[in-house]
Amino acid sequence: MDITINASFLPHVDAEESVAFYRDVLGFEVRLDVGQGQMRWITVGPASQPDTSIVLTPAVVDPTISEAERATIEALMAKGSYAGIVLASPDVDEAFAAIEGKGPDIVQEPMDQPYGLRDFALRDPAGNVIRVQQRG
Repeated sequence: MDITINASFLPHVDAEESVAFYRDVLGFEVRLDVGQGQMRWITVGPASQPDTSIVLTPAVVDPTISEAERATIEALMAKGSYAGIVLASPDVDEAFAAIEGKGPDIVQEPMDQPYGLRDFALRDPAGNVIRVQQRG
């Protein structure tokens, strides 16, 4: 059996802010941009991994979600507790220096974790937590 990861989904609350973050802060290419206004599904990813993408989707668009559920989701997103992703870099400290200089919301500076990895964390404009781990 040959199964690979094709795409992972993260919510966005402002399509333009999300595009700018993933393109300008993380250096990802924008592959697809479908829809209009806040109803946009945007596919991004590193140029070196054309077969793996992150799909940025509108956060709460399902008409069957109640206002209470919508408020809960939005509150979890604001705390950074709703969604996240783990990325990797061959040099976490170098990646951190490049990313930090672009002004994102840094959650944790590079550090050695007790479970054996070195990583740092930041948030995208929607509050999604992004961890970047040392590769290899």
